Amino acid sequence: MPTIRLTQLAADRLGKPAAGRCVYWDNLLPGFGLRITASGAKSWVAMYRVGGKAVLETLGTVAKVPKVDDARQLARSSIGIAAGGQHPVRTRKAAKARAAANTINAATELYLSHCDRDLRPKTAREWRRILQHDILPRWGERPLSEIGKADILAVLNDKASRRERRRRGINSGAGVQANKTLTRLRTFFRWCVDNDLVSTDPTGGVRKPVKETPRDRVLSDAELCAFWKATEGLGLPFGPLFRLLLLTAQRESEVAGMRWQELDERGTWAIPSERTKNGKPHIVHLSDLATDELRRVPRVDGKDLLFSRTGATPASGFSRAKVRLDERMAEAMGDDGALVPWTLHDLRRTATTGMAQLGIAPHVADRVLNHTAGTIRGVAAIYNQFQYLDERRAALAAWGRHVENLMRAPPSNVVPLAGAR
Repeated sequence: MPTIRLTQLAADRLGKPAAGRCVYWDNLLPGFGLRITASGAKSWVAMYRVGGKAVLETLGTVAKVPKVDDARQLARSSIGIAAGGQHPVRTRKAAKARAAANTINAATELYLSHCDRDLRPKTAREWRRILQHDILPRWGERPLSEIGKADILAVLNDKASRRERRRRGINSGAGVQANKTLTRLRTFFRWCVDNDLVSTDPTGGVRKPVKETPRDRVLSDAELCAFWKATEGLGLPFGPLFRLLLLTAQRESEVAGMRWQELDERGTWAIPSERTKNGKPHIVHLSDLATDELRRVPRVDGKDLLFSRTGATPASGFSRAKVRLDERMAEAMGDDGALVPWTLHDLRRTATTGMAQLGIAPHVADRVLNHTAGTIRGVAAIYNQFQYLDERRAALAAWGRHVENLMRAPPSNVVPLAGAR
């Protein structure tokens, strides 16, 4: 068997031997060679010893591994494994079997167990919902190590180009949700890397599919009047629920999950930490108008949730109720113009903006919203633990009076707040 310098040129020029097959050994890396059969087929080989026995491993054909340097690196890896006392072929087969068993389904179950143990129940439930809805149906049976950048991009592009639930006035895909999906996938795969389930994070270098523009939609006073009139026709549970979103400036999930035991006779609503976004208990002072709305909600024996007849929050009905609300608002506005698309979360921004225009200090509004990163930041936020309860009560009372005045004033006397649109 000849020994030559296996360069790229030599590997390309070597033809089929005169008789039988021949292995041309490399003088740069002993044990690495190019085997050529009588028919001219070329393949890379590596020779080494395991347990005193000689092993000739086929590394791959030249068609599959065309570069000499790549083949030499494969040979160097096998020779190195053999030098450590292991059988390279068996070691790689075992690693491949482990990778095949380490599917997305298996990794997800491990990750969700971590979420259940270390995260707040609400956050853990959200992670489970996301992975089971968006990831497992698509990748569940695939080995974790097979997921690459192209797979990540396919999921994100699909998410960004279509919307599962149509929204009035919005025809584009769910770009913001696609961005959030990338963030969640990145967190998941980094956890997998940290826990030695996979060697690389396939989300590395992937950019967000869309550039997000912060929402700034604030309902005008005329729209608020139409909103109030429209909610009257919705009835229970969504009429009072939507009005309380506006009057309390709290999140949809927090208002929808309101419980009788969280309310007291002093007009205070105490939201426990397990139901708030930041995991901190929150006090909401109910204005007179908000208290009036609560009186419209009948109490059902054996049910602690205000807005439920089944024992669960009415999340599944929000979309349909919002469509009906928009239709009624458009009718209430009449010739004042088409209703600009808006979301229920815009009520929270509307209330905050309205309080600011009523002279409420920003740091008080932040406390009303239960924002932890508001106008007071850094070291000052650590030392300033004052809750501004009296100021918060006054702020929501003033906002409630403003809304009530809007509803009671004749249309010609409605004076819009500056900047509202």
